[in-house]
Amino acid sequence: MSALITKKVTSMKRLLPLAAAAAALVLAAAAHAAAPGITGPAFALIAQAAPISQPDGQALYSWGYGCTTPPASSRFVPATSVAPFCHTMQVPGPTLVVTEGQSVSVTLTNGLPASAGNTSILFPGFNVATSGGVAGLLTQEAAPGGTVTYTFIAGSPGTRAYYSGTQGDLQVEMGLYGAIIVLPNGAPTNGSCPTHNTAAGLNAGGTALVSGGESNFRLSPTGAAYHVTQSCYDREYLFQFSEMDLNIHTQALAQVTAKSGCTAGAAGCSLNVPTEPYRPAYFMINGRSMPDDMDTNYAAQYPHQPYNGNPHMHPGELVLLRIIGQGRWQHPFHEHGNHVRILARDGNLIVAGSSGTAATQLAGPLLFTTTTTPGLAMDGIFYWTGKGLNWDAYGHRPGSSDPLARLACTPDLNGYNTGNLTAVNYYEWCQDHNKPMQAAPFGDVPGGGPVSLPDANLFANGAWYGGSPYLGPNATVRATGPTGSTPPSGTIANSPTGEAGFAFMWHSHNEREITTNNIFPGGMLMMMLVDSREFVIDESN
Repeated sequence: MSALITKKVTSMKRLLPLAAAAAALVLAAAAHAAAPGITGPAFALIAQAAPISQPDGQALYSWGYGCTTPPASSRFVPATSVAPFCHTMQVPGPTLVVTEGQSVSVTLTNGLPASAGNTSILFPGFNVATSGGVAGLLTQEAAPGGTVTYTFIAGSPGTRAYYSGTQGDLQVEMGLYGAIIVLPNGAPTNGSCPTHNTAAGLNAGGTALVSGGESNFRLSPTGAAYHVTQSCYDREYLFQFSEMDLNIHTQALAQVTAKSGCTAGAAGCSLNVPTEPYRPAYFMINGRSMPDDMDTNYAAQYPHQPYNGNPHMHPGELVLLRIIGQGRWQHPFHEHGNHVRILARDGNLIVAGSSGTAATQLAGPLLFTTTTTPGLAMDGIFYWTGKGLNWDAYGHRPGSSDPLARLACTPDLNGYNTGNLTAVNYYEWCQDHNKPMQAAPFGDVPGGGPVSLPDANLFANGAWYGGSPYLGPNATVRATGPTGSTPPSGTIANSPTGEAGFAFMWHSHNEREITTNNIFPGGMLMMMLVDSREFVIDESN
Protein backbone atom coordinates (compact mmCIF):
# COMPACT_ATOMS: atom_id res chain seq x y z
CA MET A 1 0.00 0.00 0.00
CA SER A 2 3.03 2.28 0.27
CA ALA A 3 3.07 2.88 -3.47
CA LEU A 4 -0.62 3.69 -3.26
CA ILE A 5 -0.04 6.24 -0.51
CA THR A 6 2.78 7.82 -2.55
CA LYS A 7 0.45 8.10 -5.51
CA LYS A 8 -2.19 9.78 -3.34
CA VAL A 9 0.27 12.29 -1.87
CA THR A 10 1.44 13.28 -5.36
CA SER A 11 -2.13 13.68 -6.51
CA MET A 12 -3.06 15.67 -3.41
CA LYS A 13 -0.26 18.18 -3.97
CA ARG A 14 -1.82 19.10 -7.30
CA LEU A 15 -5.00 20.13 -5.47
CA LEU A 16 -3.60 21.98 -2.45
CA PRO A 17 -5.79 25.09 -2.72
CA LEU A 18 -8.87 22.91 -3.11
CA ALA A 19 -7.82 20.78 -0.15
CA ALA A 20 -7.54 23.76 2.16
CA ALA A 21 -10.85 25.22 1.01
CA ALA A 22 -12.71 21.95 1.25
CA ALA A 23 -11.25 21.07 4.64
CA ALA A 24 -12.28 24.46 5.98
CA LEU A 25 -15.82 23.80 4.81
CA VAL A 26 -15.81 20.38 6.40
CA LEU A 27 -14.67 21.89 9.66
CA ALA A 28 -17.51 24.37 9.50
CA ALA A 29 -20.19 21.73 8.91
CA ALA A 30 -19.22 18.13 9.48
CA ALA A 31 -22.41 16.74 7.97
CA HIS A 32 -22.74 13.05 7.33
CA ALA A 33 -24.42 10.92 4.74
CA ALA A 34 -25.90 7.38 4.55
CA ALA A 35 -28.29 5.91 1.98
CA PRO A 36 -31.62 7.56 2.81
CA GLY A 37 -34.83 6.71 0.98
CA ILE A 38 -38.38 5.37 1.32
CA THR A 39 -39.52 1.77 1.60
CA GLY A 40 -42.10 -0.06 -0.46
CA PRO A 41 -43.33 -2.24 -1.83
CA ALA A 42 -45.94 0.26 -3.14
CA PHE A 43 -44.88 3.74 -4.24
CA ALA A 44 -46.92 6.69 -5.52
CA LEU A 45 -44.72 9.13 -7.44
CA ILE A 46 -45.39 12.30 -9.36
CA ALA A 47 -43.28 14.12 -11.96
CA GLN A 48 -43.30 17.87 -11.43
CA ALA A 49 -41.31 21.04 -12.10
CA ALA A 50 -39.39 23.11 -9.54
CA PRO A 51 -36.07 24.98 -9.34
CA ILE A 52 -32.98 23.40 -7.81
CA SER A 53 -30.18 25.51 -6.37
CA GLN A 54 -26.51 25.68 -7.21
CA PRO A 55 -23.63 27.16 -5.15
CA ASP A 56 -23.15 29.98 -7.68
CA GLY A 57 -26.63 31.30 -6.86
CA GLN A 58 -28.41 29.88 -9.88
CA ALA A 59 -31.85 28.31 -9.47
CA LEU A 60 -32.15 25.86 -12.37
CA TYR A 61 -35.64 25.16 -13.66
CA SER A 62 -35.86 21.37 -13.47
CA TRP A 63 -38.19 18.38 -13.48
CA GLY A 64 -38.04 15.60 -10.95
CA TYR A 65 -39.92 12.70 -9.40
CA GLY A 66 -41.42 13.14 -5.94
CA CYS A 67 -44.11 11.72 -3.67
CA THR A 68 -47.78 12.46 -4.40
CA THR A 69 -48.37 12.58 -0.64
CA PRO A 70 -45.76 12.60 2.13
CA PRO A 71 -44.99 9.01 3.17
CA ALA A 72 -45.59 7.92 6.74
CA SER A 73 -42.56 8.40 8.97
CA SER A 74 -42.19 4.63 9.24
CA ARG A 75 -41.48 4.44 5.51
CA PHE A 76 -38.34 6.57 5.62
CA VAL A 77 -35.08 4.66 5.92
CA PRO A 78 -32.83 4.43 7.76
CA ALA A 79 -35.21 4.69 10.70
CA THR A 80 -32.71 6.90 12.53
CA SER A 81 -33.07 9.75 10.02
CA VAL A 82 -34.19 13.06 11.51
CA ALA A 83 -36.87 15.22 9.86
CA PRO A 84 -36.95 13.39 6.52
CA PHE A 85 -39.18 14.65 3.72
CA CYS A 86 -40.29 13.69 0.23
CA HIS A 87 -41.79 16.64 -1.63
CA THR A 88 -43.69 16.40 -4.89
CA MET A 89 -40.47 17.07 -6.77
CA GLN A 90 -36.87 16.26 -5.97
CA VAL A 91 -33.60 15.62 -7.81
CA PRO A 92 -32.68 12.81 -7.77
CA GLY A 93 -36.09 11.19 -7.29
CA PRO A 94 -36.84 9.30 -4.08
CA THR A 95 -34.55 6.33 -3.46
CA LEU A 96 -36.87 3.31 -3.51
CA VAL A 97 -35.81 0.62 -1.04
CA VAL A 98 -37.38 -2.84 -1.42
CA THR A 99 -36.61 -6.42 -0.44
CA GLU A 100 -35.71 -9.25 -2.79
CA GLY A 101 -38.79 -11.23 -3.84
CA GLN A 102 -41.27 -8.43 -3.14
CA SER A 103 -43.89 -7.50 -5.72
CA VAL A 104 -43.22 -3.80 -6.29
CA SER A 105 -45.70 -1.31 -7.72
CA VAL A 106 -44.94 2.26 -8.76
CA THR A 107 -47.82 4.52 -9.77
CA LEU A 108 -46.67 7.61 -11.64
CA THR A 109 -48.74 10.77 -12.04
CA ASN A 110 -47.72 13.24 -14.72
CA GLY A 111 -47.70 16.67 -13.08
CA LEU A 112 -45.41 18.28 -15.65
CA PRO A 113 -46.57 21.28 -17.69
CA ALA A 114 -48.94 20.29 -20.49
CA SER A 115 -46.39 21.33 -23.12
CA ALA A 116 -43.87 18.82 -21.74
CA GLY A 117 -46.08 16.01 -23.01
CA ASN A 118 -46.04 12.46 -21.72
CA THR A 119 -43.61 11.03 -19.21
CA SER A 120 -42.73 7.58 -17.85
CA ILE A 121 -40.27 5.52 -15.83
CA LEU A 122 -37.96 2.73 -16.99
CA PHE A 123 -36.73 0.12 -14.49
CA PRO A 124 -33.79 -1.58 -16.24
CA GLY A 125 -33.02 -5.05 -14.92
CA PHE A 126 -36.62 -5.85 -13.95
CA ASN A 127 -39.44 -7.61 -15.82
CA VAL A 128 -42.01 -4.82 -15.76
CA ALA A 129 -45.75 -5.08 -16.37
CA THR A 130 -47.85 -1.94 -16.86
CA SER A 131 -51.42 -0.84 -16.45
CA GLY A 132 -53.08 2.38 -17.50
CA GLY A 133 -51.43 5.15 -19.40
CA VAL A 134 -50.81 5.38 -23.10
CA ALA A 135 -48.43 3.48 -25.34
CA GLY A 136 -44.98 4.99 -25.71
CA LEU A 137 -41.83 4.10 -27.59
CA LEU A 138 -40.18 2.22 -24.70
CA THR A 139 -42.96 1.72 -22.14
CA GLN A 140 -46.44 2.86 -21.14
CA GLU A 141 -46.51 6.57 -20.46
CA ALA A 142 -48.57 8.94 -18.34
CA ALA A 143 -50.21 11.71 -20.35
CA PRO A 144 -50.34 15.19 -18.78
CA GLY A 145 -52.52 14.87 -15.68
CA GLY A 146 -52.77 11.10 -16.15
CA THR A 147 -51.27 8.09 -14.39
CA VAL A 148 -49.61 4.79 -15.22
CA THR A 149 -48.66 1.90 -12.92
CA TYR A 150 -45.55 -0.27 -13.21
CA THR A 151 -45.27 -3.59 -11.37
CA PHE A 152 -42.34 -6.00 -11.12
CA ILE A 153 -40.74 -8.56 -8.84
CA ALA A 154 -37.57 -7.40 -7.11
CA GLY A 155 -35.69 -10.43 -8.36
CA SER A 156 -32.17 -9.99 -6.99
CA PRO A 157 -30.29 -7.70 -4.57
CA GLY A 158 -28.29 -4.71 -5.65
CA THR A 159 -28.38 -1.08 -6.72
CA ARG A 160 -30.00 0.04 -9.97
CA ALA A 161 -31.11 3.22 -11.68
CA TYR A 162 -34.60 4.27 -12.73
CA TYR A 163 -35.27 7.13 -15.14
CA SER A 164 -37.66 8.53 -17.73
CA GLY A 165 -38.25 6.45 -20.83
CA THR A 166 -39.83 9.36 -22.70
CA GLN A 167 -37.71 11.79 -24.72
CA GLY A 168 -34.78 10.83 -22.52
CA ASP A 169 -32.37 13.39 -23.97
CA LEU A 170 -34.56 16.12 -22.46
CA GLN A 171 -36.39 14.52 -19.53
CA VAL A 172 -33.41 12.78 -17.93
CA GLU A 173 -31.39 15.96 -18.42
CA MET A 174 -34.13 17.92 -16.65
CA GLY A 175 -33.79 15.65 -13.59
CA LEU A 176 -36.15 12.68 -14.04
CA TYR A 177 -34.00 9.91 -12.54
CA GLY A 178 -33.49 8.10 -9.25
CA ALA A 179 -32.21 4.91 -7.60
CA ILE A 180 -33.76 1.65 -6.47
CA ILE A 181 -32.03 -0.51 -3.86
CA VAL A 182 -32.99 -4.17 -3.49
CA LEU A 183 -31.98 -5.70 -0.16
CA PRO A 184 -31.28 -9.44 0.17
CA ASN A 185 -34.13 -11.47 1.71
CA GLY A 186 -31.85 -13.55 3.89
CA ALA A 187 -28.39 -14.06 5.32
CA PRO A 188 -25.44 -15.01 3.11
CA THR A 189 -25.56 -18.62 1.94
CA ASN A 190 -21.87 -19.22 2.74
CA GLY A 191 -21.98 -18.08 6.35
CA SER A 192 -23.11 -14.96 8.13
CA CYS A 193 -21.87 -11.46 8.75
CA PRO A 194 -20.24 -10.79 12.14
CA THR A 195 -22.77 -10.43 14.94
CA HIS A 196 -21.42 -6.96 15.58
CA ASN A 197 -20.32 -4.11 13.38
CA THR A 198 -16.68 -4.51 14.38
CA ALA A 199 -15.58 -1.05 13.43
CA ALA A 200 -18.61 0.91 14.57
CA GLY A 201 -19.12 -1.21 17.70
CA LEU A 202 -22.68 -2.36 17.02
CA ASN A 203 -24.28 -5.68 17.76
CA ALA A 204 -26.81 -7.33 15.46
CA GLY A 205 -29.67 -5.27 16.86
CA GLY A 206 -27.86 -1.98 16.41
CA THR A 207 -27.19 -1.47 20.12
CA ALA A 208 -24.03 0.48 20.77
CA LEU A 209 -21.06 -1.32 22.30
CA VAL A 210 -18.74 1.68 22.32
CA SER A 211 -18.99 4.34 24.99
CA GLY A 212 -20.96 7.22 23.52
CA GLY A 213 -22.70 4.85 21.12
CA GLU A 214 -23.47 4.80 17.42
CA SER A 215 -26.66 3.77 15.71
CA ASN A 216 -26.87 1.28 12.88
CA PHE A 217 -27.52 3.07 9.60
CA ARG A 218 -27.25 0.05 7.31
CA LEU A 219 -30.31 -0.72 5.18
CA SER A 220 -29.70 -4.47 5.02
CA PRO A 221 -30.93 -6.25 8.16
CA THR A 222 -28.31 -8.97 7.62
CA GLY A 223 -25.43 -6.53 7.19
CA ALA A 224 -24.69 -7.91 3.70
CA ALA A 225 -25.45 -6.39 0.32
CA TYR A 226 -25.73 -9.78 -1.38
CA HIS A 227 -25.98 -13.46 -0.44
CA VAL A 228 -22.25 -13.89 0.20
CA THR A 229 -20.22 -12.97 3.27
CA GLN A 230 -17.75 -11.09 1.09
CA SER A 231 -20.48 -8.45 0.71
CA CYS A 232 -20.79 -7.82 4.47
CA TYR A 233 -20.36 -4.14 5.26
CA ASP A 234 -20.34 -1.64 8.12
CA ARG A 235 -21.64 1.54 6.49
CA GLU A 236 -23.21 2.41 3.14
CA TYR A 237 -23.51 5.47 0.93
CA LEU A 238 -25.35 6.14 -2.32
CA PHE A 239 -23.79 8.45 -4.91
CA GLN A 240 -25.63 9.43 -8.10
CA PHE A 241 -23.48 11.39 -10.55
CA SER A 242 -25.14 13.71 -13.07
CA GLU A 243 -24.63 16.91 -14.98
CA MET A 244 -26.83 19.72 -16.30
CA ASP A 245 -26.63 22.07 -19.29
CA LEU A 246 -27.88 25.52 -18.22
CA ASN A 247 -28.90 26.40 -21.78
CA ILE A 248 -31.28 23.43 -22.02
CA HIS A 249 -32.95 24.31 -18.72
CA THR A 250 -33.22 27.99 -19.66
CA GLN A 251 -34.82 27.17 -23.00
CA ALA A 252 -37.20 24.66 -21.43
CA LEU A 253 -38.41 27.29 -18.95
CA ALA A 254 -38.83 29.91 -21.69
CA GLN A 255 -40.88 27.57 -23.87
CA VAL A 256 -43.01 26.26 -20.96
CA THR A 257 -43.74 29.87 -19.96
CA ALA A 258 -44.65 30.86 -23.52
CA LYS A 259 -47.01 27.89 -23.87
CA SER A 260 -48.61 28.27 -20.45
CA GLY A 261 -52.29 27.34 -20.48
CA CYS A 262 -52.17 25.41 -23.75
CA THR A 263 -54.04 22.13 -24.13
CA ALA A 264 -51.90 19.00 -24.12
CA GLY A 265 -51.71 17.48 -27.56
CA ALA A 266 -53.07 20.55 -29.31
CA ALA A 267 -51.18 22.09 -32.20
CA GLY A 268 -48.31 24.19 -30.91
CA CYS A 269 -48.55 22.77 -27.39
CA SER A 270 -45.27 20.90 -27.33
CA LEU A 271 -41.70 21.74 -26.50
CA ASN A 272 -38.91 21.86 -29.05
CA VAL A 273 -35.84 22.23 -26.86
CA PRO A 274 -32.55 21.46 -28.64
CA THR A 275 -30.34 19.14 -26.59
CA GLU A 276 -27.30 19.34 -28.86
CA PRO A 277 -24.66 20.65 -28.78
CA TYR A 278 -24.43 19.51 -25.18
CA ARG A 279 -22.41 21.77 -22.87
CA PRO A 280 -23.06 20.95 -19.21
CA ALA A 281 -21.82 23.47 -16.66
CA TYR A 282 -23.14 21.88 -13.46
CA PHE A 283 -21.82 18.57 -12.12
CA MET A 284 -23.60 17.05 -9.19
CA ILE A 285 -23.50 14.29 -6.59
CA ASN A 286 -27.02 13.35 -5.49
CA GLY A 287 -28.40 16.53 -7.05
CA ARG A 288 -25.99 18.89 -5.27
CA SER A 289 -22.63 20.43 -6.10
CA MET A 290 -19.79 20.99 -3.66
CA PRO A 291 -19.98 22.54 -1.05
CA ASP A 292 -23.77 22.05 -0.87
CA ASP A 293 -23.30 18.27 -0.97
CA MET A 294 -21.53 18.49 2.41
CA ASP A 295 -24.59 19.90 4.16
CA THR A 296 -26.93 17.45 5.88
CA ASN A 297 -29.48 15.17 4.29
CA TYR A 298 -32.93 16.78 4.28
CA ALA A 299 -31.47 20.24 4.89
CA ALA A 300 -34.25 22.83 4.77
CA GLN A 301 -32.33 25.05 2.34
CA TYR A 302 -32.54 22.35 -0.34
CA PRO A 303 -36.25 21.40 -0.44
CA HIS A 304 -35.87 19.72 -3.82
CA GLN A 305 -32.39 18.23 -3.25
CA PRO A 306 -32.70 16.14 -0.06
CA TYR A 307 -29.66 13.88 -0.39
CA ASN A 308 -26.07 14.85 0.36
CA GLY A 309 -22.68 13.27 -0.36
CA ASN A 310 -20.36 13.27 2.65
CA PRO A 311 -19.12 9.81 3.71
CA HIS A 312 -17.64 9.12 7.13
CA MET A 313 -15.93 6.07 8.61
CA HIS A 314 -13.63 4.60 11.23
CA PRO A 315 -10.37 2.85 10.25
CA GLY A 316 -10.92 -0.76 9.23
CA GLU A 317 -14.58 -0.40 8.37
CA LEU A 318 -15.96 -1.92 5.18
CA VAL A 319 -17.86 0.88 3.47
CA LEU A 320 -20.37 -0.12 0.81
CA LEU A 321 -20.53 2.40 -2.03
CA ARG A 322 -23.63 2.35 -4.23
CA ILE A 323 -22.72 4.32 -7.36
CA ILE A 324 -24.86 5.28 -10.36
CA GLY A 325 -24.16 7.29 -13.50
CA GLN A 326 -27.36 9.26 -14.08
CA GLY A 327 -26.32 11.75 -16.74
CA ARG A 328 -25.28 11.65 -20.40
CA TRP A 329 -21.53 11.73 -19.75
CA GLN A 330 -19.09 9.30 -18.23
CA HIS A 331 -17.82 10.41 -14.84
CA PRO A 332 -14.41 9.09 -13.68
CA PHE A 333 -14.83 9.48 -9.92
CA HIS A 334 -11.78 8.92 -7.75
CA GLU A 335 -12.03 7.81 -4.12
CA HIS A 336 -8.76 8.98 -2.52
CA GLY A 337 -7.23 6.75 0.13
CA ASN A 338 -7.67 3.37 -1.50
CA HIS A 339 -9.05 1.54 -4.49
CA VAL A 340 -12.67 0.33 -4.54
CA ARG A 341 -13.32 -3.41 -4.84
CA ILE A 342 -16.31 -3.83 -7.16
CA LEU A 343 -18.85 -6.38 -5.97
CA ALA A 344 -21.50 -6.09 -8.68
CA ARG A 345 -22.76 -4.12 -11.64
CA ASP A 346 -26.47 -3.43 -12.10
CA GLY A 347 -27.27 -5.96 -9.40
CA ASN A 348 -25.18 -8.72 -11.00
CA LEU A 349 -22.64 -10.09 -8.52
CA ILE A 350 -19.25 -10.57 -10.21
CA VAL A 351 -18.04 -14.05 -9.22
CA ALA A 352 -15.44 -16.52 -10.49
CA GLY A 353 -17.89 -19.39 -11.02
CA SER A 354 -21.55 -20.01 -11.63
CA SER A 355 -22.33 -22.75 -9.11
CA GLY A 356 -21.11 -24.40 -5.91
CA THR A 357 -18.33 -22.88 -3.85
CA ALA A 358 -16.80 -21.16 -6.87
CA ALA A 359 -19.82 -18.86 -7.02
CA THR A 360 -18.74 -17.25 -3.74
CA GLN A 361 -15.32 -16.19 -5.05
CA LEU A 362 -15.62 -12.52 -5.94
CA ALA A 363 -13.97 -11.53 -9.19
CA GLY A 364 -14.71 -7.81 -9.40
CA PRO A 365 -11.82 -5.45 -10.16
CA LEU A 366 -10.05 -3.01 -7.89
CA LEU A 367 -10.78 0.40 -9.42
CA PHE A 368 -8.66 3.53 -9.11
CA THR A 369 -11.65 5.48 -10.47
CA THR A 370 -15.22 4.20 -10.38
CA THR A 371 -16.06 5.39 -13.88
CA THR A 372 -19.79 5.45 -14.48
CA THR A 373 -21.44 5.32 -17.88
CA PRO A 374 -25.02 6.58 -18.30
CA GLY A 375 -27.42 4.30 -16.47
CA LEU A 376 -24.67 2.05 -15.03
CA ALA A 377 -24.88 1.16 -11.35
CA MET A 378 -22.21 -0.57 -9.32
CA ASP A 379 -21.69 -1.69 -5.75
CA GLY A 380 -18.20 -1.71 -4.26
CA ILE A 381 -16.32 -1.88 -0.96
CA PHE A 382 -13.95 0.86 0.21
CA TYR A 383 -11.79 0.63 3.32
CA TRP A 384 -8.96 2.56 4.95
CA THR A 385 -6.72 1.30 7.76
CA GLY A 386 -3.59 3.49 7.83
CA LYS A 387 -1.42 0.63 6.61
CA GLY A 388 1.47 1.97 4.59
CA LEU A 389 1.63 5.42 6.20
CA ASN A 390 4.98 4.49 7.81
CA TRP A 391 4.20 6.36 11.01
CA ASP A 392 2.06 5.76 14.09
CA ALA A 393 -1.17 7.51 13.12
CA TYR A 394 -2.38 7.45 16.73
CA GLY A 395 0.60 9.33 18.16
CA HIS A 396 1.72 6.64 20.64
CA ARG A 397 4.85 7.40 22.66
CA PRO A 398 6.33 5.08 25.30
CA GLY A 399 6.94 6.73 28.65
CA SER A 400 4.24 9.35 28.19
CA SER A 401 2.05 10.22 31.16
CA ASP A 402 -1.00 9.96 28.90
CA PRO A 403 -2.43 6.42 29.06
CA LEU A 404 -3.72 6.76 25.50
CA ALA A 405 -0.14 7.25 24.37
CA ARG A 406 0.80 3.89 25.85
CA LEU A 407 -1.97 1.77 24.34
CA ALA A 408 -0.80 -1.64 23.20
CA CYS A 409 -1.02 -2.88 19.63
CA THR A 410 -1.35 -6.67 19.48
CA PRO A 411 -1.38 -7.82 15.87
CA ASP A 412 -3.89 -10.37 14.69
CA LEU A 413 -3.05 -12.79 11.88
CA ASN A 414 -3.35 -9.94 9.42
CA GLY A 415 -1.20 -7.53 11.42
CA TYR A 416 -3.99 -5.33 12.84
CA ASN A 417 -4.94 -4.53 16.43
CA THR A 418 -8.39 -6.12 16.67
CA GLY A 419 -8.42 -7.59 20.17
CA ASN A 420 -10.33 -4.77 21.88
CA LEU A 421 -13.39 -3.38 20.12
CA THR A 422 -13.52 -0.32 22.35
CA ALA A 423 -9.87 0.72 22.02
CA VAL A 424 -9.20 4.10 20.39
CA ASN A 425 -6.60 2.40 18.19
CA TYR A 426 -8.82 -0.50 17.14
CA TYR A 427 -7.61 -1.67 13.73
CA GLU A 428 -4.24 0.06 14.04
CA TRP A 429 -1.56 -1.36 11.71
CA CYS A 430 0.80 -2.69 14.38
CA GLN A 431 3.94 -2.58 12.26
CA ASP A 432 3.87 1.22 12.63
CA HIS A 433 3.05 1.21 16.36
CA ASN A 434 5.29 3.61 18.36
CA LYS A 435 6.94 4.76 15.15
CA PRO A 436 7.32 8.55 15.43
CA MET A 437 6.17 10.79 12.64
CA GLN A 438 9.45 12.66 12.79
CA ALA A 439 12.67 10.82 13.43
CA ALA A 440 14.37 14.09 12.47
CA PRO A 441 13.23 17.71 12.50
CA PHE A 442 10.32 18.22 10.14
CA GLY A 443 10.36 14.51 9.34
CA ASP A 444 11.21 14.83 5.67
CA VAL A 445 12.96 12.05 3.80
CA PRO A 446 16.28 13.90 3.28
CA GLY A 447 16.39 14.52 7.04
CA GLY A 448 15.87 10.86 7.87
CA GLY A 449 12.13 11.00 8.44
CA PRO A 450 9.51 8.70 6.96
CA VAL A 451 7.72 11.14 4.66
CA SER A 452 8.07 14.57 3.10
CA LEU A 453 5.20 16.82 4.12
CA PRO A 454 3.99 19.82 2.10
CA ASP A 455 4.77 23.30 3.33
CA ALA A 456 2.51 23.83 6.35
CA ASN A 457 1.74 27.38 5.20
CA LEU A 458 0.20 26.00 2.02
CA PHE A 459 -1.20 22.84 3.50
CA ALA A 460 -2.55 24.11 6.81
CA ASN A 461 -5.52 21.74 6.72
CA GLY A 462 -4.88 19.82 3.55
CA ALA A 463 -5.25 16.07 3.83
CA TRP A 464 -6.07 16.20 7.53
CA TYR A 465 -9.48 17.09 8.80
CA GLY A 466 -8.01 18.11 12.15
CA GLY A 467 -4.96 19.83 10.67
CA SER A 468 -2.87 17.01 12.12
CA PRO A 469 -1.25 13.80 10.82
CA TYR A 470 -2.71 11.93 13.81
CA LEU A 471 -5.97 10.25 14.75
CA GLY A 472 -7.67 10.45 18.10
CA PRO A 473 -8.11 12.76 21.09
CA ASN A 474 -5.01 14.77 22.02
CA ALA A 475 -2.98 12.77 19.51
CA THR A 476 -1.00 15.78 18.33
CA VAL A 477 -0.03 16.67 21.91
CA ARG A 478 0.69 13.06 22.85
CA ALA A 479 3.02 12.56 19.91
CA THR A 480 5.16 15.62 20.60
CA GLY A 481 8.33 14.46 22.27
CA PRO A 482 12.12 14.36 22.07
CA THR A 483 12.00 13.02 18.52
CA GLY A 484 10.91 16.36 17.17
CA SER A 485 7.97 18.69 16.87
CA THR A 486 4.85 17.80 14.96
CA PRO A 487 3.43 19.74 12.03
CA PRO A 488 1.09 22.56 13.05
CA SER A 489 -2.50 21.68 13.83
CA GLY A 490 -5.71 23.49 14.61
CA THR A 491 -4.79 26.35 12.30
CA ILE A 492 -8.43 27.02 11.38
CA ALA A 493 -10.82 25.54 13.93
CA ASN A 494 -9.51 22.48 15.76
CA SER A 495 -7.23 22.85 18.74
CA PRO A 496 -4.23 20.50 19.08
CA THR A 497 -5.95 18.92 22.09
CA GLY A 498 -9.21 18.26 20.27
CA GLU A 499 -10.56 15.45 18.15
CA ALA A 500 -8.48 14.78 15.06
CA GLY A 501 -9.24 12.81 11.92
CA PHE A 502 -8.23 12.50 8.30
CA ALA A 503 -10.10 13.79 5.27
CA PHE A 504 -9.63 12.42 1.78
CA MET A 505 -10.96 14.36 -1.18
CA TRP A 506 -13.24 12.28 -3.36
CA HIS A 507 -13.74 13.95 -6.71
CA SER A 508 -14.12 13.56 -10.46
CA HIS A 509 -10.88 13.06 -12.36
CA ASN A 510 -12.31 15.12 -15.19
CA GLU A 511 -10.99 18.49 -14.04
CA ARG A 512 -13.88 20.43 -15.54
CA GLU A 513 -16.28 18.45 -13.36
CA ILE A 514 -14.86 19.88 -10.14
CA THR A 515 -16.15 23.32 -11.10
CA THR A 516 -19.59 24.88 -10.76
CA ASN A 517 -20.36 26.85 -13.92
CA ASN A 518 -16.59 27.18 -14.40
CA ILE A 519 -16.06 28.29 -10.77
CA PHE A 520 -13.39 26.29 -8.95
CA PRO A 521 -13.70 24.43 -6.61
CA GLY A 522 -17.15 22.92 -6.91
CA GLY A 523 -19.02 20.27 -8.85
CA MET A 524 -18.38 16.59 -8.19
CA LEU A 525 -16.30 16.83 -5.05
CA MET A 526 -16.78 15.73 -1.45
CA MET A 527 -14.70 14.56 1.50
CA MET A 528 -14.33 11.13 3.09
CA LEU A 529 -13.81 11.75 6.81
CA VAL A 530 -11.90 9.11 8.79
CA ASP A 531 -12.11 9.32 12.57
CA SER A 532 -10.80 7.04 15.31
CA ARG A 533 -13.25 5.06 17.35
CA GLU A 534 -13.86 7.42 20.23
CA PHE A 535 -15.52 9.85 17.82
CA VAL A 536 -19.22 8.99 17.46
CA ILE A 537 -20.35 9.15 13.83
CA ASP A 538 -23.99 10.20 13.74
CA GLU A 539 -25.61 9.88 10.31
CA SER A 540 -29.06 11.05 11.46
CA ASN A 541 -28.54 14.62 10.19
